[in-house]
Amino acid sequence: MVPIFSSQDEIERKTLLILRILHEAGGPIGSRILARKMQDRGYMPSERTVRYHLKLMDERGLTRLVDKRDGRMITARGIDELGEARVRDKVGLAISRIEILAFRTTFDPETQDGLLPINISFFSTASFPHAMKIMRPVFESGFAVSNRVAMARAGQYLGDVLVPEGKIGFATVCSIVVNGVLLKHGIPMDSKFGGILQVKNRHPLRFAELIYYSGSSLDPSEVFIRGKMTSVCSAIEKGEGMILANFREIPAPCHALTCDLLAKMGKAGINGVLVTGKISESVCQVPVEVNKVGIILIGGLNPVACVQEADLNVENQAMSTVMDYGALEPFDALKKRL
Repeated sequence: MVPIFSSQDEIERKTLLILRILHEAGGPIGSRILARKMQDRGYMPSERTVRYHLKLMDERGLTRLVDKRDGRMITARGIDELGEARVRDKVGLAISRIEILAFRTTFDPETQDGLLPINISFFSTASFPHAMKIMRPVFESGFAVSNRVAMARAGQYLGDVLVPEGKIGFATVCSIVVNGVLLKHGIPMDSKFGGILQVKNRHPLRFAELIYYSGSSLDPSEVFIRGKMTSVCSAIEKGEGMILANFREIPAPCHALTCDLLAKMGKAGINGVLVTGKISESVCQVPVEVNKVGIILIGGLNPVACVQEADLNVENQAMSTVMDYGALEPFDALKKRL
């Protein structure tokens, strides 16, 4: 029986979603995993429906079958198709990704287990040892969400993301972990924007640049890193520079419970909050709505931004996926093993 679709527009939307998932994976994926990842993004297809879509995409040259065990991967034509996707399908993708990853977060700061969101960065095998040396001061400075990280070599997985050939994958904790933990305790967190935060005399001063999540298809951190707009190394060494940060708001009645949860997260090695404001008062020159509390979160990709500042090539997938807390280890422990 052939699956029934509501319209050609719906088929195209699902096709773009499948291409996006395959492109992010960096390698072949089977229909079962594809169906699960589509469910994470709001669609509820069966494996059979996914296979039908993939057959049509094979015929268009957008995907190709590697083998029955590994599944399919995106082709060069598929990557071009993704790049030319309609603007209205891209707008709002960043805020949707935040909400999905917050929902998928199961991390419990008291038991110190569960899933938490991560960013994934890919380095060349040759440059990775040097990159580790560059990143170490960032983890020691407090400009990272957590000092817990993970590494995987080509052919291995970080969460459900495959590390491509010739690369080393490096996972850092994403600031969305704060959204996720608060959500599980009934606290709504409104994610406003990601930006470049100016640091002066080792204290946060103001946002120099910002991109609202609701109008961006990319994580703002990726944009700022590619544009070489950060100076994280300078902020650490001289006390003045530009770091990655994010702005959130919570309802005022949730302030006390939020502070309690943040303290528990700190004991688990998750220190994602840079500044917590007062009720209805501006934070780092950003206006806050009435009966809301402004919170500035540390950008999870600050360590990687330092690497980009040193002119080493790195590919980032911000807000990538989730990993088990137990699969992460302290940065220094990983460095000693290399």
